[in-house]
Amino acid sequence: MDDMIRSIRDSIISGKRKVGDFLPSERELGKMYGISNKTVRQCLDVLVAEGLIEKLPKVGNRVAGVSDDNSIAIRFGCHRSTVEELDLGTLLAMFHKQYPHIRVQTVTFEHFESVRNLLEAGLMDVATVNVANFRDIVENDAADLLTEQRPNPDIYPFLTKSFLHDGRLLVQPITFSPVVLCYNRKHFRERGILEPDSGWTWEDLKRAADRLAIPSERYGFYFYLLAGNRWPVFLLQSGMKLPPPDEPVRLYDTPWMEGLRLCRDTVMSHGVMPSLFFEEADAEQLFKQEKVSMIMTTYFGLNRLKDAEIEYDIAPLPAFRNPHTLLIAIGLGLNARSDRKEAAQTFIDFITSYPSQLAVRQRTMSIPAVKPAAEWIGPETMYRPYRYPMHRDIVPTYRLYTDLNVTTEMLAAIFNEVKLYWAGLESEQAVCANIERALNAIRQRHREAIQGEKTTGP
Repeated sequence: MDDMIRSIRDSIISGKRKVGDFLPSERELGKMYGISNKTVRQCLDVLVAEGLIEKLPKVGNRVAGVSDDNSIAIRFGCHRSTVEELDLGTLLAMFHKQYPHIRVQTVTFEHFESVRNLLEAGLMDVATVNVANFRDIVENDAADLLTEQRPNPDIYPFLTKSFLHDGRLLVQPITFSPVVLCYNRKHFRERGILEPDSGWTWEDLKRAADRLAIPSERYGFYFYLLAGNRWPVFLLQSGMKLPPPDEPVRLYDTPWMEGLRLCRDTVMSHGVMPSLFFEEADAEQLFKQEKVSMIMTTYFGLNRLKDAEIEYDIAPLPAFRNPHTLLIAIGLGLNARSDRKEAAQTFIDFITSYPSQLAVRQRTMSIPAVKPAAEWIGPETMYRPYRYPMHRDIVPTYRLYTDLNVTTEMLAAIFNEVKLYWAGLESEQAVCANIERALNAIRQRHREAIQGEKTTGP
């Protein structure tokens, strides 16, 4: 029953099933989920009660729209992956039960779409906002798009800090994850290799990957190089950050260049799978198929392994100068231009409440932002890696890409240049010179913009 309810609920919330679409017949649903017609009808009754579908006598079951009664409809925009990562269907069902007069319309978007543009266009009242989205909003002087939130003392302080601007909390954190190493325990046992620990270096990983790889069968290690929340780890571990804005950028023969070189050498190692895939989720799919023994992933990514029939665990990332890892934080932002702010704020407060956050902890692999929920201990309903609670112990290693003293524009410029170096099409001297030129130009434009504002100001 739970599988059927969750599957249909998620397909509606994610937009795969549109308003007006009919579900398969009760008999077909029974065959799909291996349950009786009576049980199918019970599942459908739950979905009707949640307002997701409507039953049409002698016709079928149809995806419902927002009713025309006295309910208030708010538009909730979220990254497509959020549906699974937070078990969003369950949270919305809980919300609608507690607040039947508020109906949430979900609008999903892709990670490459600009949350700032979607908010400016008024397409949503509430939206999921990650750190990159938030910095894009702030760096483009659009902070007034977001309504100030009241800090929640139960939320991890480092998450609240991630969404502060001029001392004001503009996004309420709901979940987070460090970037971690995930590995197949059986593969390590078969090869007689000790499992990764917090003392591993990237050289240790490359040696293990060589031993774990089996020609024409599997690779030892893989990560999606092009993901914006993977390759910056090598810069963060260098311990270096850019100089103040009024000083020129110099990269050649620096820890940053060492990190970029290590990233290239790791990808090109014998036991490491080439970056031939096009999505971040490919890493978890390859891992499930046992085509790779180790992957760089997140707690969010572990949700794609919930039905995996393999024994796996997680460990901190290997290090080379510092054991730093990238912190990925996600929160909810309230559109300051919304005409349904009270209902939208009620939704944000509900998602960050202890019962909702506990549901995230118990039903997903994602880590709740509310500390008492994240550190809850009790009977588990799914397989979890033995070292799942590790996130509590490695908090001192968490870093944001802003700790590099770069903006989102600068990070994109670095990536555009370094791809040629990783592909072997530029030397270290050339790539450093190109990155320096690009970053210094961005900083110069920013200084000129500030000077122009001072000149034309009151």
